[in-house]
Amino acid sequence: MASCRNAMNRSQLHIFYSGRVQGVGFRYTVRALASGFEVTGTIRNLSDGRVEMVAEGTKEELEAFRRAVQDSEVGRFIRNEDAGWSQATNEFRGFEIAR
Repeated sequence: MASCRNAMNRSQLHIFYSGRVQGVGFRYTVRALASGFEVTGTIRNLSDGRVEMVAEGTKEELEAFRRAVQDSEVGRFIRNEDAGWSQATNEFRGFEIAR
């Protein structure tokens, strides 16, 4: 279990990806990538064609995870990232594809 100090240093990264990010295995690739990082959260398709990702962890870990997504085989499908940072809510157990 994370220490109290570590829990206080957790952030939330909320990204809306646009481009050709649906129907190309984007969510499954990101979920697989997440297992290599100390992050929790969800990723889901939106009805407007974007993909929404909410991830929590330390800022350093989230930045590394974000770069891994950009550098992955589905990174080329991303046209734009609309990203925002906030305080972690610690509501996630793992990293899952949300319906």
